[in-house]
Amino acid sequence: MRFLKGHGTGNDFVVLPEGTPEITPEFVAALCDRRRGIGGDGVLRVARSSLSGVDWFMDYRNADGSLAEMCGNGVRVFARYLATAGLAAGTVPIETRAGVVRAVIGDETISVDMGLPKVYGDSSARVGGLELPGVAVDCGNPHLVCALPASVPLESLDLHVAPGHDEEFYPAGVNVEFFVPVGSGAAADGPHVRMRVHERGSGETLSCGTGAVAVAAVALAGAGRDAGVVTVDVPGGRLTVTFDGAECHLVGPAVIVASGELTAELSR
Repeated sequence: MRFLKGHGTGNDFVVLPEGTPEITPEFVAALCDRRRGIGGDGVLRVARSSLSGVDWFMDYRNADGSLAEMCGNGVRVFARYLATAGLAAGTVPIETRAGVVRAVIGDETISVDMGLPKVYGDSSARVGGLELPGVAVDCGNPHLVCALPASVPLESLDLHVAPGHDEEFYPAGVNVEFFVPVGSGAAADGPHVRMRVHERGSGETLSCGTGAVAVAAVALAGAGRDAGVVTVDVPGGRLTVTFDGAECHLVGPAVIVASGELTAELSR
């Protein structure tokens, strides 16, 4: 079985090309094991879409093998693979479990139309002895966005274990983001923030595309705006999220860094 490895701002994925048969959660977990497998925050299986006018379906699974509705960085890496394999160019629609998105493939960056995130309520996260208020955001998958008070440095959070959350509010689990402003946090075109994220099924990652969109939505609303460009610095690099009032676009780099062949030993 062939594989490729790619990442978007450090959010890394094992890519399984078209023709790869259905995969099991156990196989995904083995692939994503950073000691005994290839290593990754998730697996992107390239498959054909059954939808009219859409060629490709992104079968995405978290590192623990669980299904995920959407992955913003994953879509960008998926699109980069299609481009490097000569399967797509320019603007390409991609089916995900959260619906169809459109990726615009550039030389350095890839932009994805993420629709508009839905801010729909309040909840809280528990990290260590801290109870941090947050905002619920739906980006096709569930998020809890917590703006940190000035007294809590972003680097001080221990995200080796999943933050506690209201399991009745989030019965399927949740991605939890924490963010702080950079400088004043304000710029002419929109806020500038830094964030960290703990992704359900994967743990803390260097980046999360839908998480960046969720944080950007909360930061923009906090600035009293419904349009603008939000700069989001993640541990793995920088993403930008542009809101025009009708939709938002996630933009950042995405690269394929390796390819190879799996041995039968990995599945044992």
